[in-house]
Amino acid sequence: FNEVDMTKILDIRQRRKQSFQEKNDIGLGFMSFFTKAVVGALKKFPMLNAEIDGDRLIVKKYYDIGIAVSAKEGLVVPVVRDADRLGFAEIERAIADLANKARSNSLALSDLQGGTFSITNGGVFGSLMSTPILNTPQVGILGMHKIQWRPIALDEQRMENRPMMYIALSYDHRIVDGSEAVRFLVTVKELLEDPESLLLES
Repeated sequence: FNEVDMTKILDIRQRRKQSFQEKNDIGLGFMSFFTKAVVGALKKFPMLNAEIDGDRLIVKKYYDIGIAVSAKEGLVVPVVRDADRLGFAEIERAIADLANKARSNSLALSDLQGGTFSITNGGVFGSLMSTPILNTPQVGILGMHKIQWRPIALDEQRMENRPMMYIALSYDHRIVDGSEAVRFLVTVKELLEDPESLLLES
C-alpha cells in the first residue's frame, strides 16, 4: 500500500476539463493518468509485466493494460491495447468504449484476453482501502481507491488538507519480490504526484 496526493491531478483536470472535452469529445478522467503512470513504472520494473506459462517466464515488451469495469454480471477486465502508444484522450476513449460494450453485454472474448497488467478502481464504489485480486496469468494489479481529504503534515510546523488516495499493489511473489513491488508502487506514486512527468515516462 501507499498513498498519493492527488492535488496536482485534480488541478489539471479542473483547469483543462472543458478544453479537453471540446477538443477530444471525451472527458479527462483519472484512468488515463493512472494508466500512464503504470506504463511508466512497468518500463522501470519489467518483471511486473511478465507471466508464468508452464515452466517458462515470459517478460512482455508491450503494454496491454486491463481496466476493470462494472457490468450487470459484475466486474470484467477488458484490455486497452498498446497503452504506451496512446495519448490521454485515446486512453479515455478506449476505456469509455470498452465500458459501454461491457454494459451492453457486447464485449468480445478478444477484448478480455492478453492483458499484461490490470488496474481496478474500488473508489467508484466508495472503497477507502482494499487488496485487489490478481487477474492471472498476470503477475500484478493496481488498486485505486476513494479520494478523501485528509490533514497532511507538510513539515514539522505546517498542516494542510489534501485530497489523498490509497493505492494498493497485489503481485505474484513467485516472480516479483517485495523490494521490487514497493519500488514499483513508489514509482507510480511519484509519477502521479508529478503529472507532467507522465508525458516523459510513458
